[in-house]
Amino acid sequence: MGTNSSLKLVGAVAAALTLGLQARASDIDRAPHFDVDVAIVFAVDFSSSIDPDTADLQRNGHVAALTSPEIINSISGNHLGCIAVTYFEWASPAHIKVVLPWVKICGPADAESAAQVISKKGDTGFSRRGRGGTSISSAIGVGSLLLDQFPGSAERKVIDISANGENNDGYPVQQARNMAVEKGYTINAIAIPSKEDEDPGRPLASYFADNVIGGFQAFVMEPRAASDYTTALRRKLAREIALNSDPYSSKTGDRIEWRRVTAIAPKQWTRSQLAENFIQSFRIE
Repeated sequence: MGTNSSLKLVGAVAAALTLGLQARASDIDRAPHFDVDVAIVFAVDFSSSIDPDTADLQRNGHVAALTSPEIINSISGNHLGCIAVTYFEWASPAHIKVVLPWVKICGPADAESAAQVISKKGDTGFSRRGRGGTSISSAIGVGSLLLDQFPGSAERKVIDISANGENNDGYPVQQARNMAVEKGYTINAIAIPSKEDEDPGRPLASYFADNVIGGFQAFVMEPRAASDYTTALRRKLAREIALNSDPYSSKTGDRIEWRRVTAIAPKQWTRSQLAENFIQSFRIE
């Protein structure tokens, strides 16, 4: 399949899913127009490699992060005191599922309502067979479309990729990244710890840093173990919400290590587009 065909497929799938699921998501009270500090797209891997344990890790991790006191405090501490989120699952270009359409979160009740939808409708990993490969490029493409169609205004727009492997389906991931960054979107990522031995010369987080993340202050979170995923996700979300937070500080006693990564980027990228690209290596003491 050519690049143009892949792009058209991503757009058609995302548009149909977005329009259809927006109409059916009556269990969430949504305002017709959102004015928020940041709009975040959660793009969650549910490809064939995501087993039930990993599916639970991602689903429950997002539920716990959204409803945590740290995140609620981060939201309320911003200029407008509200964020907007949407949550979709992805695999190959033809396998996209919007779980949570755009919702506005301004406090604990909003966060709990959104979390309940993710908990109830999110992937369990039991139907993973036949979903195909890992198309991070399609995930970024769909995430970009959802941000294009965002019903309101946001000071920042972010695509959050959660995945356990490299792009192996669809069009080149660097192309999808570049297109999203050109629109002013930031792409961050969290590398799900692998259950198999990882090539020491090519850690997944380094692959994400070189090929996936981009935009203003883009970064990768790298939990050292599955048990660290939820905490790493919460810290990632807190950093994205608190736009002026210090990425080098830790208020919870967690051990945080940052190592700078030289990102591979097209020559036409400006210095401001490159900004700072990090890998945050995370371990609970």
